[in-house]
Amino acid sequence: MIQNFFKIKPLSDDLLLKKFQETQNLDFLGQLYERYMHLVYGVCLKYLKNKEEAQDAVMGIFEKLNKEIPGKEINDFKPWLYVVAKNYCLMQLRKEQSLKKNSSEYEKSELLFMETEEPLHHTNNWEPDAMDIRLKECLEKLKDRQRSCIELFYFNELCYKEISEKLTLDVKKVKSYIQNGKRNLKNCIESKA
Repeated sequence: MIQNFFKIKPLSDDLLLKKFQETQNLDFLGQLYERYMHLVYGVCLKYLKNKEEAQDAVMGIFEKLNKEIPGKEINDFKPWLYVVAKNYCLMQLRKEQSLKKNSSEYEKSELLFMETEEPLHHTNNWEPDAMDIRLKECLEKLKDRQRSCIELFYFNELCYKEISEKLTLDVKKVKSYIQNGKRNLKNCIESKA
C-alpha cells in the first residue's frame, strides 16, 4: 500500500506538450515523443520501406517537432503526430523522386551536350529557351494566391498541409489554387506558343 503511494504518475500527453511549449525543455518533448516513437517508426517503415531510412526519419521528425510544436495548437497529440510522420515520409519520397528525375534529365542533357555539333564553350552566353520565358511570364500573370501555391508546391516542394500552414489557408483552398493555377498556366503557355 505504501509503495503505491510513492509511485509517480506519468504526466499526460497534454501536460507534457504544454510544459514543452512553455519551457522549450527538450526533456518534456523527449518523454512525449518516446511514447509514440514506435508508431512513428512504423509509419516511416510503411512508407519508406527501408529500416535505415525509417530510423533516420524518426530522428528527422523529432527535430521537426522541436521547431514546429512551440507555435502550434495541438488538440490531440497522437493523431497529429501520425499525420506529421506520414507527411514527412511523403515529402522524403517526393524529394527522392525529384532527385532521380533531375539526375535522369541531367544525364540526357549531358548526352545531348556531348553529341552536339555546335561548338559550346563556357563563355557562350546562355539564353533561356522560349518555354522558360513563357512560363515565367505566365506565372507572373496568375493571381497572387495561385502563384504562391504553385511556387511553393512545385519549386519549394512543400505538401498541401505545409502550404496551408504557411499561407494560413484551408487545405482544400490550396488544392483548388494549385489546380486552377495549373490550368491557367497551361492555357497561358499554349496561347503564347
